[in-house]
Amino acid sequence: MDACDHSRPYTLLIFLIGRLRSPPCPASDGWSFLRDYSDRATNVFLWISLIAVTALLLKRIAELLLLWARSARIPGPPSPSFFGHTSLVSCSGDLTVCLGLLGRVHEKYGPVVKLWLGPQPLISLKDPTLIREVLKDAKDKLPSTGWAFGLGRCGLFSPSFKKVQKMRESLAMQLNDKLLDRAHAVPLKVIDCVMERIRSTMDKGYLDCSSFSQHMGFYAIGALIFGEGFLSWPKVAIYEELLMMIASNPRLWASYNIPPVWKRGFWRYWRLRMRLRTLTQDIISHCRTGQKISSQVDDVMAGSFLLEEFDGHLSLNEEPCGSIMGVMFHGCLTVSALFNDILIWIALHLDIQEKIYSEILAVCNGSAELDSHNVQRMHILLAVVYESARLLPRRPLLQRCSLGHDLNLKTGITLPAKALYVIPVQLVQTDNIIWGDDACQFNPYRFLSKDDRHTGRNKDPVNSSFVLNDPNDNAAFLPFGSGSRACIGQRFSILSIATLCASLLQLYEIRIQPGSVDNPKPTTNTWVFQPLPTPKIAFVRRAR
Repeated sequence: MDACDHSRPYTLLIFLIGRLRSPPCPASDGWSFLRDYSDRATNVFLWISLIAVTALLLKRIAELLLLWARSARIPGPPSPSFFGHTSLVSCSGDLTVCLGLLGRVHEKYGPVVKLWLGPQPLISLKDPTLIREVLKDAKDKLPSTGWAFGLGRCGLFSPSFKKVQKMRESLAMQLNDKLLDRAHAVPLKVIDCVMERIRSTMDKGYLDCSSFSQHMGFYAIGALIFGEGFLSWPKVAIYEELLMMIASNPRLWASYNIPPVWKRGFWRYWRLRMRLRTLTQDIISHCRTGQKISSQVDDVMAGSFLLEEFDGHLSLNEEPCGSIMGVMFHGCLTVSALFNDILIWIALHLDIQEKIYSEILAVCNGSAELDSHNVQRMHILLAVVYESARLLPRRPLLQRCSLGHDLNLKTGITLPAKALYVIPVQLVQTDNIIWGDDACQFNPYRFLSKDDRHTGRNKDPVNSSFVLNDPNDNAAFLPFGSGSRACIGQRFSILSIATLCASLLQLYEIRIQPGSVDNPKPTTNTWVFQPLPTPKIAFVRRAR
């Protein structure tokens, strides 16, 4: 090997050392400065981020420690593990089990008890006086994603009461004034529309009570919001089918803070939601422009004043479509469920059904015209509506929260802010101590009082005149909530459902198919009133 070959590595090394010792050129000096500046800026950003995240975590830990200290004074079972009373979470899909657990806890620890759901305390209240006090002061709900079952941005369901107060007051005025005036003209057309749709099923003799109630609730709410043209809308059957398909499992997908895009069922739910949204936008456009719903139908959508109320109170991240879908969704489910229970109760108690029919004839005085004033005079019918709502409320559990301040109750108990307050509505409304020994029995006369001016010698309470008691005077009557955040459509829903029932009973007698269910009577376990089984019913046309 040549000697010069051995010297080449040393020559290259000396050359590189010389380059390093030589002063850098201006171009390389600029790049070095930029790299150094970038490294320092990155380090500063990372340090600031670390300090900010640490501060937020420390603040959250301090808030949790303070929340735990304040909640420790409230009686309740000890937490079995770090994850708290996970049995409530694991049975969240079965409200019967959940209510049974709350009933046992209240029996042991009193009317105010504390449970732990992980780091979050859950405070359950069963005493009616305390419940009314809490619902009056606790005006907020726990923060959520702002989506009403994923149907769209709707400020009506915002956790902060201040953000929804004006909209609630305005919508309550619309529901109880303008829409209520329209309610008396809709039921007969709704009944005709539903009967026409189920005529093929009725020809067989009997039909499913739940399906019939679903149709009645959907068409009634749609007609009251959008006008009678909604009944003739060509896409109304598709809209109902989509709404009910979404209603089958909305809480599952709405419970995710981050959309579960990795689940196949979510995308099916998302497609249904988008189709429903498109149809709702079609209805809204007809309402705003006053267009005919089709070239073959002369009816016009007439719900624009409700849209104006939504438009006047929407923020930049809200939309009228989400608000309308939210109202339709909750309204249809509430009316359908309550109407279904009423039909079953009056079909099981034919004597009460005949008394309601006699009351309808007496109030209407031979006229088929029904308005809200006449319906408010039908005391037995309204008592049946109240009793049905008491036994099987739409929401067995009611949750509230106070985001800003603690609640100091008159009993001396302090409920900490940002804790979850839960009222087991069904337990309260079927409590024997509050409602008597027949608390789990259907007895609409508990909402009626004898009118002494008309009793005379008549000792039969059934044939005597009655005065309807205001159920809201009883703090234990909570099917529509109570306090500042009670259901704004309570009066509207009660009178609308009563008008539907009166219109239906004017035309038909309702009977249950013999043997359609093994046990048509409702059942109860130790704590919970079980839902009514769904029987087959028949409509017998009344002789004119």
